[in-house]
Amino acid sequence: MPELPEVETIKEGLRPKLAGLRILGAEVLRAGAVKAPPPEDFCRGLAGNRILGVERRGKYLLFPLEDGRHLIVHLRMTGVLLWDGGDVPYVSARIALEGGHRLVFQDRRRLGALWLVGDPGEVVGGLGPEPLGPEFTLEAFRERLKKRSAPIKALLLDQHFLAGLGNMYADEALFQARVHPLKKAKTLSQAETAGLYRAIKEVLSRGIARGGASVDTYRLPDGGKGGAHLVFQVAHRRGLPCPACTTPIERIPLRGRGAYFCPKCQKITSN
Repeated sequence: MPELPEVETIKEGLRPKLAGLRILGAEVLRAGAVKAPPPEDFCRGLAGNRILGVERRGKYLLFPLEDGRHLIVHLRMTGVLLWDGGDVPYVSARIALEGGHRLVFQDRRRLGALWLVGDPGEVVGGLGPEPLGPEFTLEAFRERLKKRSAPIKALLLDQHFLAGLGNMYADEALFQARVHPLKKAKTLSQAETAGLYRAIKEVLSRGIARGGASVDTYRLPDGGKGGAHLVFQVAHRRGLPCPACTTPIERIPLRGRGAYFCPKCQKITSN
C-alpha cells in the first residue's frame, strides 16, 4: 500500500505538471471508485474546473479546484496515478486535461477511492497529526501514548492516531528504535519513546528521499519505480539476516496484518 513517502512523492511529481491546468472532462470506468457524489455528478463537477495545486493529508491526495471544491484520491492497496498513462489495464478513472494531457487512475485490486467535495474535512477531518508536521512533537507523542494499551505497531497504523504511517515504515521505525511490535504502547520507556519518535521521522524522510518503495505495484507518475525498499532493514525481509546481528528476520501476525522484526534486537523487556 502506498504510505506517506509514496503519496508525498506522487504529490511532488504531479504538482508542477497539474497546477493551473483545466480539466476538459473525466471518465469513470469503475463506478464503485467514486464515493461522492454519484459518478455522473463527479464527472460533471470536474469538467471545466481548473486544478490549483496538489496537496497531501496522510495517505490522501487533495487537488484544490478553482470552484472551491476538492478532488480527493486515496490509492489504497494498489492504486497508481499515471501522468499521460497509455493503454494500461485496471483503470478506474481517467481525467482529460488541456494541452493533450491526461491523468489515469490505475487500480489492480479495485480498492482505491475518489471524492469531489466542498469541504475536504468530510474525508480527511478525522486523521491524526502529520508525523513530519510541526504539531507532531515528542511531548505530544508521549502524551498520546500514555493510556494506550494496544500493541505499539497496531497503534502506529491507526490513522486517527498518526496520519500516513503504514506497515512498511512502522516496521522500519520500530526496528531502528529497537522496540518490539507487540510491546504495549503505554509501557514504552522515555528513551524508547524518544528513539521511536526520531525513527519515525527519519525513516519517512529517507523514504521520501528515495522516491518511495516499489515492493509491489507502486509506481511514480511517470511509471518509474521508487528505491526506498532497497534500503529496508526488516520490512519484507523475512528469513534474511538482520543487518545489525545476523539473526533471521521474523514475521508475526498482528490484527490481520503482519509485522517484520528482529527477535534479538527487538525484545520485549516488559509489557
